[in-house]
Amino acid sequence: MSVEKLSANQSFGGQQLRCKHQSDVLNCEMTCSIYLPPQAEQGSVPVLYWLSGLTCTDENFVQKAGAQQYAADYGVAIVCPDTSPRGDDVADDSEGAYDMGLGAGFYVDATQQPWAQHYQMYSYVVDELPALIHAEFPIDKQRQAISGHSMGGHGALTIALRNPERFRSVSAFAPICSPLNCPWGEKALSHYLGDDRLHWAQYDAVELVKQCQTHLPVLVDQGQADNFLTEQLKTELLIDAAKKADWAMQIRMQPAYDHSYFFIATFIGEHIAFHARALA
Repeated sequence: MSVEKLSANQSFGGQQLRCKHQSDVLNCEMTCSIYLPPQAEQGSVPVLYWLSGLTCTDENFVQKAGAQQYAADYGVAIVCPDTSPRGDDVADDSEGAYDMGLGAGFYVDATQQPWAQHYQMYSYVVDELPALIHAEFPIDKQRQAISGHSMGGHGALTIALRNPERFRSVSAFAPICSPLNCPWGEKALSHYLGDDRLHWAQYDAVELVKQCQTHLPVLVDQGQADNFLTEQLKTELLIDAAKKADWAMQIRMQPAYDHSYFFIATFIGEHIAFHARALA
């Protein structure tokens, strides 16, 4: 397995790359974006995996968040996978809706047809993509962190909480905190995983917090003007679960901020600094 470079752009002394590769796990060709800070020219650097939200690709964060400047300052690589498998034979929502199918992989391993053939995003992010990145780029596999936005915030939290030995820290912007308790989650998980809600719980951050023995550093930012906050994101459930678990998560409610990349760009520097401390 190898990667093919699609583009390379100089940015803050480092390289913003876009690559493609054949994924055996997803059974399709995938693209991913990688920022290598200037420190990578001297040796291996720590890495932050970024998981994007519904309708996004690997490019949204790269082009809108302004993260490269901070990644260069702290010497951290950033890897941005796509949000779902892609291709003509990859199943999509029958009505073309944005909240399931293409662009909406939810970072789970699907068990139901027709989704199971391609929609194995959990295994892709946890195993296949890191193995590829470590083989191809100067990345220190002992120093990994993960972050994401919305659906990707859900992915980052659940992946980190299930694999605390792999990640030093986790953060999220406006994450879907409890797919068990929101319309986005109920639609996607019922199709990808079937009707057994007990099976869904392994992809629900609120449920995982109740079980975790290792308390990773966690930073969550949530805009108070986010129009998805009440119905879809359920931040209050995560706050309550963390309190009951005596887990000192930093969950910050940010007045007047919405769900957009303007929100992410405002605080991404603080998130990268948070991870850099854990990755030191």
